[in-house]
Amino acid sequence: MAALIHRPEYAGYDFGPEHPFTPARVEMLLDLIRCLGHDVTPIAAPAATREDILTVHDEAYVAMVESLDQGIPDLEADRFGLGTPDNPIFPGMDLAARWLVGGTLHGARMLMTGQERRVLQLGGGLHHAQKAHAAGFCLYNDLAVAIRAFVDHGWRVAYLDIDLHHGDGVQNLFYGHSQVLTLSIHESGHYLYPGTGHIQEVGNGSARGMSVNIPLEPFTEAGDYLEAFESVVPRALAWFSPDVLVVQAGADAHFADPLGDLALTTQAFQALYQRIFGLADAHAQGRVLLTLGGGYEAQAVARVWTILYLTLMGRAIPERLPAEWLDRWRHLLGPDIGQDLHDPESAIPELAGREARARRNRDVVARLLDSVRPYWI
Repeated sequence: MAALIHRPEYAGYDFGPEHPFTPARVEMLLDLIRCLGHDVTPIAAPAATREDILTVHDEAYVAMVESLDQGIPDLEADRFGLGTPDNPIFPGMDLAARWLVGGTLHGARMLMTGQERRVLQLGGGLHHAQKAHAAGFCLYNDLAVAIRAFVDHGWRVAYLDIDLHHGDGVQNLFYGHSQVLTLSIHESGHYLYPGTGHIQEVGNGSARGMSVNIPLEPFTEAGDYLEAFESVVPRALAWFSPDVLVVQAGADAHFADPLGDLALTTQAFQALYQRIFGLADAHAQGRVLLTLGGGYEAQAVARVWTILYLTLMGRAIPERLPAEWLDRWRHLLGPDIGQDLHDPESAIPELAGREARARRNRDVVARLLDSVRPYWI
C-alpha cells in the first residue's frame, strides 16, 4: 500500500476563477476516488516553514512573496515573476504555497524514516519555480525542497518528470549537483513553454550526464512516447542507482489537454505508472514520492489521476464512471464526457504523420544517448 497526503488548505492555492491551475481539479479527483468506493483519509501534513523554503529559494524572493501576500504593492514584483498572468498575486499566497511544499516535504520525511515506501502527494508538482523567480503557475518549488531534504539525508535522488512541460525549475536548481539525476520527458521546447529541456542540457562540472531530457515532437502518440521512455529511463536509473525516485506526475500529456500537443491516452498513463513503480522497485528499493502537477482538461485530469491512485494502491480499474460523480461535476466536465473511466476508442484522435514523428523522436533519443553515454561509465 501507500500513503496519501492532502489537506483542505490546498484549495487556497488559487489564482482565480479564469486561471487554468484550479484547485477544483484535485477536488474532482478526490470525489471520484470516493465515489468509486474507496475510503480515502489522507494525511494532513504541516505547512513548510520559512526555513524550509529558504533551502532552495533566495531570501529576497521569499520576502517579496510575503510582502505582496500582505497587500504591500511593489513595482519590482514582475522582476520576480509575480503579478503576471501566469502568476497573479492573491491574498494568502505565501501560506497557500507553503501548505503544498509542506505536503511534499512531509512525504519525503516519511520515506526517510522508513515509515512508508510509496507516497502520493495530492498537490504540489510546482516544477517551474526558480531560485528567485515564480514561473508557470509555480511560486515555491516543493519538489526541489523535498529533493534537498533527501540530499541532506545523504541519499542519491532520481527525479522523473512526466509533465507535458519541461521540469526546468528542478533541473536548474540541481544542474551542478552530482547526487541528483533529473529526467524529463516532455513536448519539445522548440514548440512549447518553457522553451528548455533540449538534449544538450546535460549538467555542469562533476554533474555532467546528470541532466537528461527527452524532448518529443508535438502530437507524439502513446506507443512512440512509451518507446522513448523505455529507451532512456531504465538505463539511466540502472546507471545512477538512486536511493529514492521523485516523480512529478502531471497529466497534461493527455491528448485532450488544451495547453499542449502530446497525445497520450488514459491507457498509456496506466502503462506508464506501472512501469514507473516497477523501476522504483528495481532501482530505488521501492521508494517513490509522487506529486501531481499540470493538467488542464477537467475530465481527462480527474480520470488520469484516479488511474494513478488506483495503480499505486494495487486496485482494479473499473470500466465506468459513477453517475453521481458525473452529475455533480457536469458543469466542469461538459456534456460529452461519456461513461467510461478509460478513453473509449472512438475518442482517441487519429493523427497523420506518425511515421515521420516517430523517426524524429528516435533520432532525438539516439542523439541524447550519444551525448550522455560518455558520462554513464
